[in-house]
Amino acid sequence: MDLTKNNLMSEANTTQSALIRLKNYINREIIGQDILVERMLIGLLADGHILVEGAPGLAKTRAINVLSKGIQGDFHRVQFTPDLLPADLTGTEIYRPQQGTFEFQKGPLFHNLILADEINRSPAKVQAALLEAMAERQITVGQATYPLPQLFMVMATQNPIEQEGTYPLPEAQLDRFLLHVKVDYPNAEHEKTILHLVRGEARQASVKSGEKFEPVSQATLFEARNDVLDIYMADSLEDYLLQLVLATRNPGAYGADLAGWLQYGASPRASIALDRCSRAKAWLAQRDFVGPEDIQEMAFDVLRHRLILSYEAEAEGITTDHFIKELIARVAVP
Repeated sequence: MDLTKNNLMSEANTTQSALIRLKNYINREIIGQDILVERMLIGLLADGHILVEGAPGLAKTRAINVLSKGIQGDFHRVQFTPDLLPADLTGTEIYRPQQGTFEFQKGPLFHNLILADEINRSPAKVQAALLEAMAERQITVGQATYPLPQLFMVMATQNPIEQEGTYPLPEAQLDRFLLHVKVDYPNAEHEKTILHLVRGEARQASVKSGEKFEPVSQATLFEARNDVLDIYMADSLEDYLLQLVLATRNPGAYGADLAGWLQYGASPRASIALDRCSRAKAWLAQRDFVGPEDIQEMAFDVLRHRLILSYEAEAEGITTDHFIKELIARVAVP
């Protein structure tokens, strides 16, 4: 019995070490975006999709490209434009005159990691095709349905400062994203390191440290997902997590000023996402239990895209992040 338990603990430690090495590898290649790197790994561990919002040039594309090199999976980037068609994502049936039959040719969605660049530039039909892939892990073409790979993650980006020619994402699709991550500019020290890194790459003067990194296998990643589910969360913390989500549906219970700030609160998917992401964050921090700080920190990325502010709140300059901050301050911590 003890020997079996020791073996399980050893396997868990090996799996955790592999993901920590992956995190360190990405941080060497993506300077000054530690939060984005951590959230990408949390998305992988929690088996969800990520919406990333930030100005151009903040390494959003580079980040998922580096991630794809760090795991045994393939990567595809799709530039979303107003003239994009659903078939450009899903694939299409090609007629073969020699056989007199149609043959399905797979599209970009059949890769493991998908970068949906500037997702809010595509029309509703494309959004619907992507929604099925994200929600059901399958795509439908004609009368046939095709399953997507077991390892499948969409990282979508949107530009907050350029709104001309964009289509707001439907609430149903926003709810399918596990996390909505906001990316900010690096500080001066990190930006100086970026200059040195890019200059070295341009000169090709030395072998990059990332080239020696051994990619993490998909089997290891799936083991890590199981380990994350086993992370301990006290019943009182589970109740606290639920109270945070439930408070978005009845904010007036925590203050008259909050009552008029929201039109709609978070769905049960938010509770599931907050639970899994809090466990994943604790696991990446090499702890075997979830603390209140894990739930509080992940609440912003889990909830900000699931809350619909009222017109009064928008007129007062209230943001979803401000609302979440107020909830965390008012909902009692066990």
